[in-house]
Amino acid sequence: MNVRTAIGSAWQRLMGVEAAAETVASAAGGERKTAMLPSIFTPYNPAGRAGQSALPKPTPANLRRFAETPVVRRAINVVKDKIASMDWQVRVRRGYDAASVPDAAARLNALRLALEEPNPADSFRVLWEQVLEDLIVGGFGAVEMEATGDPARPFHLWAVDGATIRIDSRWDGDPARPRYAQAAAQAGSSESLIGRDNFIPLLDDELMYLRLNPRTHTPFGLGRLEVAFETVNQFLSANRYAGRLASNSVVQYALWLNEATPEQHDRLIRWWQDEIEGTGRVPLLSCEQKPEVLRFAGGTDADLRLAWQEMLMRLIANAFELPPMLLGLQHDVNRSTAGEMADEAFQSAIVPVAKLLAEHITRDLFAKKLGWREFEFCFNALDSRDESEEVKIQTALLTAGVLTVDEVRQMRGLAPLNPAVAE
Repeated sequence: MNVRTAIGSAWQRLMGVEAAAETVASAAGGERKTAMLPSIFTPYNPAGRAGQSALPKPTPANLRRFAETPVVRRAINVVKDKIASMDWQVRVRRGYDAASVPDAAARLNALRLALEEPNPADSFRVLWEQVLEDLIVGGFGAVEMEATGDPARPFHLWAVDGATIRIDSRWDGDPARPRYAQAAAQAGSSESLIGRDNFIPLLDDELMYLRLNPRTHTPFGLGRLEVAFETVNQFLSANRYAGRLASNSVVQYALWLNEATPEQHDRLIRWWQDEIEGTGRVPLLSCEQKPEVLRFAGGTDADLRLAWQEMLMRLIANAFELPPMLLGLQHDVNRSTAGEMADEAFQSAIVPVAKLLAEHITRDLFAKKLGWREFEFCFNALDSRDESEEVKIQTALLTAGVLTVDEVRQMRGLAPLNPAVAE
């Protein structure tokens, strides 16, 4: 029994659904005609690309091990730390009038308090740093959402290991039918019990599942470290070789003794190992012909393959959508290009992930879980990185009468000057 068959049978036992696909209904009721993820139903092929459609998510252990290396950790932290420490706000959604939303101020305060303290153990930054880590590494950020029934703190959030989440590719949008399940591992074992009744079912409004780079042939996302997986592996191999070479654990030369007898050869080896090697003494040799040193390499930095390692670092930076400057390659950067590269990194690597996170909080948490579609979550620093440029734009809009003072204060996450008038 392969992985696909085992997990398919587990989903059938979990939800009591039949394995045979139902006949596609007509489009009169707005139902879908096309098949969702048709490649999931193809035979499992570990050697080919079709194997990616098999569940569960592949190689999470190797991805997380690579995420602990210096270059990859730097690339992850550039995105994760910036988003987690960014200022944010909860506001009335576009298309709704704050004056017509009942208890708008009280519910906004409740949402902000619950996000600042999502559970008894974590803060906003601690919780979302865990989710962003999984999202960047493997494309599988996951958060469990549970309603509390307390108007002052309407929900609790817990970070979930996204690699343990299984997705039902046949989910038809029924909110009463589980869409996700977490595979629990056996005590003392690092592998999940595939094909056994150890799945924790989760409804669509109980789990926030973030996918980076979503695709049609698989229910999973594609993390940035997954893209750089082979490149990181090559970089680590080259770095280990250079480390052994620089520490002199890999000998790059040999001594040639001309016309030496086997006894003289063995005696020289014992003398060198016992008296000279590791002592720092000056060796003195007296023989008819002086030994000749045979070098296997040039004895320069080129032997360390530094240019090859630099190219691999550039490929890793491209996979994380960052300029190489942010990974330590600064010899081709000057004052005129550094600012442009930093702006490019913010727009290409940070803004898309931050907007993805904000959209999921708005849709999954506020709309689906609480039913509060009148509110949205947003980060305040996504429109412009330059504070002076943002102030100039807002001042010009105020002068032209396009925005009011209270609207500008709302954009910056501040309370209105006159709450009574705003309401």
